[in-house]
Amino acid sequence: MPRTPHRKPIRSKKNPIEWHGHRIVTENDLETVFADDGNVERPHIYMRRLRHGVVLVLLVALLAAAVIFALALARGDIKLPVSEPSPIPTSACPAGPFDLVDPAAVTVNVLNSTSIEGLAGNAATALEERGFTVGALGNRTVGRTNMTAIVVSGPAGYAQALTLQRTIPETVYVEDERPDATVDVVLGSEYEALIPAEEVNAEPGALTCELPPTASATPSPSVAP
Repeated sequence: MPRTPHRKPIRSKKNPIEWHGHRIVTENDLETVFADDGNVERPHIYMRRLRHGVVLVLLVALLAAAVIFALALARGDIKLPVSEPSPIPTSACPAGPFDLVDPAAVTVNVLNSTSIEGLAGNAATALEERGFTVGALGNRTVGRTNMTAIVVSGPAGYAQALTLQRTIPETVYVEDERPDATVDVVLGSEYEALIPAEEVNAEPGALTCELPPTASATPSPSVAP
């Protein structure tokens, strides 16, 4: 009987995805299990859509608030404060009464507002003879015509101005902001002479005021000699 030749047993190749009888999970297995079916958004896409949604909600809320505010204004439920214009300042005549002072205590700047030559010099001489102290002579343009004189002083010169008004007839008083007690007298074309000394009213009283027609009628407190 013939002898059958001896064959070596065929060894099976090792499975590369098995390890000691356990299956190794591969990338393909993960893709199969966690496949993107379109139901799960990526994080950055989700955050962008969330921001867009928040902005849209805020815009709608602002629009609704604006509409409600406009309706409330129209119905009068809400009233906005309106700034009222500041009142126009008005000049007030000093209340008085004031006492007359010694003419020697009154320093007068004599100004000529006319084209009459020598008007200020003649008035200054008459005032000095009456006992007043003449400070400066000069010219001054004012927005007023056909007047006797304008008497100007600061608050410290109310009594001095009254003393001068009682000496020159038909004058009007205008106050300025000078700090001292000097007085300006701006002579007009109607000035002729001083009131006689015996006719001067020496009783305490108030200044005679009248606003000039324009701001230029107020002489400057500084006078050039």
